[in-house]
Amino acid sequence: MNALDQLEQAMNEVAAGKRIAYLGPEVSALSGGAAPTTPAALCALIEAQVRAPRRASGNLWSVAQYVESRKFRATLDKIVIEAFDAPATQPNPVHDWLARVRPPMVVDTWYDDGLLRAFGTGGNWGLVQGVSRNGEWIDIFTRAYDSAGQQVETADPAWETLLYKPHGIARAGSSYLMSDSDYVEVLTEIDIQRPIPEEVQARRTGKPFLFLGCRFDDQMLRIFARQIAKRSGQGHVAVMPGPLTRMEQRFLEDTGVTWLDLPVTAVAEALSVPEG
Repeated sequence: MNALDQLEQAMNEVAAGKRIAYLGPEVSALSGGAAPTTPAALCALIEAQVRAPRRASGNLWSVAQYVESRKFRATLDKIVIEAFDAPATQPNPVHDWLARVRPPMVVDTWYDDGLLRAFGTGGNWGLVQGVSRNGEWIDIFTRAYDSAGQQVETADPAWETLLYKPHGIARAGSSYLMSDSDYVEVLTEIDIQRPIPEEVQARRTGKPFLFLGCRFDDQMLRIFARQIAKRSGQGHVAVMPGPLTRMEQRFLEDTGVTWLDLPVTAVAEALSVPEG
């Protein structure tokens, strides 16, 4: 079976609820627009407004921490939220496909709200997102919302689809993880799975993942992917173009991921082929 056939099979399994889609920023890039679509691009955008020291430069989490520490969280929020306020310029075929097939769960690791907009308001779905503890005095890692955007106590097992955004959403009135201090307690607890909601853990059981538009060339991204996929099914598949870094290659091998050397546009192309 060639790579395109493997991709089609994995996508069919997502649509059938037998595999979980795990989206990276390159999926969001399919929407067009001026919003950043890689950690490096977002880091450069922040550094263009606040000069970071050389030791932090180029590392999104460290640069965000520097801005938060020296210019306060409000400055970081203003830069980041404005960056993601740029409108999409074209339909996103992956977001629209997922909104159409409504799988039991989708993991979306980028900061934009494109997937939520594709699902629309109303309907039997809900959101769980990671939240920063900056300014919080309660022991929380996530918040849950119904499809109307109303906060609820916890994810509802009766939801047809659960959208899980572990790094949060960069938009006004929401919350996101970005600075080193945002992540410190999450990383302390993530190995025992406490930051990962129980309903996410339940829905991943026995199901492998389809990683789309992700890179694993950063330790933070590898940790989250590894822990979110923990205790799930076997037979993960990752769609990303080569070449791979040494650490990406090692991550795929250690996690048991089949690598398909294809760009994320291959997914969009597969979705554009008429059925039958």
